[in-house]
Amino acid sequence: MYNETIKLAIFDMAGTTVYDDDFVTKALCQALATQGYTVPLAAANEVMGIAKPVAIKMLLERFYPEAAVKADINSLHRSFLQIMTDFYRNEPGICEIEGATDTFKTLQAQGIKVGLDTGFSRDITDIIIERLGWQELLDVSVASDEVAQGRPYPDMILKAMELTGISAVQQVAKVGDTPVDLEEGHRAGCALVVGVLSGANGKEVLEQYPHTHIVDSVTDVADLIQSFQLAVVK
Repeated sequence: MYNETIKLAIFDMAGTTVYDDDFVTKALCQALATQGYTVPLAAANEVMGIAKPVAIKMLLERFYPEAAVKADINSLHRSFLQIMTDFYRNEPGICEIEGATDTFKTLQAQGIKVGLDTGFSRDITDIIIERLGWQELLDVSVASDEVAQGRPYPDMILKAMELTGISAVQQVAKVGDTPVDLEEGHRAGCALVVGVLSGANGKEVLEQYPHTHIVDSVTDVADLIQSFQLAVVK
């Protein structure tokens, strides 16, 4: 049992705290299609949570291995960014996963800092945060283009810790809806690594990856952390 209490909770965005009806996977497939690459939606879903240039490269290597060597990854990523930027700026239905804001406020009332980390780049991250009115609510956010390596590497968690003054990873909870979210939290050594079922992955998928808990949604996280805190201080 850890002798540290949770002081920072880091949440993923799309599928975890931001409602996502395959918006991101569809955009990834659309971006690839601009250069004639056809990729199944299910395959795009398998690389969710990963920094998008890396995800694009992985899909090309899987479905177009010969073309992948000379493909213009940067151009494909720019297409993805344009599609996603237009979508998140203009789509009227952009909304949080129900209860996300309340969960953030509950945790902060308990003295726990709240952060986001994401496979999105900073420009898209900021658009979403602004659309949801989270600018003044979050303690920290880290985008995949602000670190050397995105998920499943722990760089974004470590950067969030640095920015919030948290020195011990045993004081961090990581919450996300994809396998790479769980891998990221595990590699960082977080005290809590929580999978949520509000995204595209079911329990049978997430259970195959390192985790401490799997819950239905972000609304379960505050109670989970409180129970963990009570167990630690006993």
